[in-house]
Amino acid sequence: MDTTATTLPSIDLRRVDINPDFWYPIAWSKDLRRGKTIGRRFGRHPVALVRPQDGTVFALEDRCAHRQVPLSKGVVEGEAVKCCYHGWAYGRSGRCIDVPYLGKGKLPNGVKTYPCREAGGLIFIFPGDAEKADAIPLPPLAQVDNPAFKTRHFSPAVGCHYTFMHENLMDMNHQFLHRRQMGQIRARFLGQDEGENFVEARYSFARSGNQQPLAERLIFGKHVDDPNRVQPIEEVVTIRTTYPYQSLKIHDKDGDLIMELFAAYVPSNADGSSCQTFGLLSVLRPKTPLLIDIIWPALGVFTNRIFLEDKAVVEMEQQAWRELGGDHNVEVFPIVNKLRRLLARHGVPHEDAPRSHRA
Repeated sequence: MDTTATTLPSIDLRRVDINPDFWYPIAWSKDLRRGKTIGRRFGRHPVALVRPQDGTVFALEDRCAHRQVPLSKGVVEGEAVKCCYHGWAYGRSGRCIDVPYLGKGKLPNGVKTYPCREAGGLIFIFPGDAEKADAIPLPPLAQVDNPAFKTRHFSPAVGCHYTFMHENLMDMNHQFLHRRQMGQIRARFLGQDEGENFVEARYSFARSGNQQPLAERLIFGKHVDDPNRVQPIEEVVTIRTTYPYQSLKIHDKDGDLIMELFAAYVPSNADGSSCQTFGLLSVLRPKTPLLIDIIWPALGVFTNRIFLEDKAVVEMEQQAWRELGGDHNVEVFPIVNKLRRLLARHGVPHEDAPRSHRA
């Protein structure tokens, strides 16, 4: 295995935009009531999501063609949304279908529309080439439809480029960061795999102290530290980036799936320096009835504390990138370098990236 420090000499990964030719979650279904519209963003693109009283959700550019006022501030009537300013109305095709003070034969052009779908409690849009949308599948959404699992939703905003999030989860060697929450554990790298559109790393964890979080103990059982023998592999943790999504799966020693995470990191501003996370965390229900409901609040607190530590450190990375004027990371872990190449290969150079980064 090559363990030399390698970088991407002609590409600053933080100047690589996410590829728009995929389905991206942009809101939770529960946040958009019938007969209402809400505004969201995909990178530099504002998006209005509209849910008619009858029919499916549709997505439009969140700017009225008239004065550029957000359509998400408008009023939903039937299968259309009316701009709050002058009442211009747009249907799900994006075409302007009414201007109250003009004749029907004098209607202006409409606004951009995005293919839109709902699945797993999420609203997805396809922000790229709309003609590709039907050929691109939605990603697997953890175990959200499996009654044997209970699924938690989370959607924190993070002030960093989406690639920092991929690196953070893929590199399990950062458990020192979580020592207050997880106790003393050490990641053991078990192997890797890669293909044209994915990179995968597998780990187990050795506990070097007796402290074990309550939520972890209730879900996985008690792990006892025995300094007189090599600790057995109790669970295998598999982290996989299948561009542009990321997943984490935990299998027990018998090979049974006991936890699965789906995560997508959606750029939320024009320069890519922040992203909105959409995650589904599915946990296998214990055999004891109602136990999962009893421990669910504790699991929520535990996972939230872990994430807040990750959020703080990736935002520090983003700040360092900003102050140094570029990506100065010296990466020594081979699987992370493979991940970086994957993200660079499938991404799109940002519009203000130097020419060498666009090559």
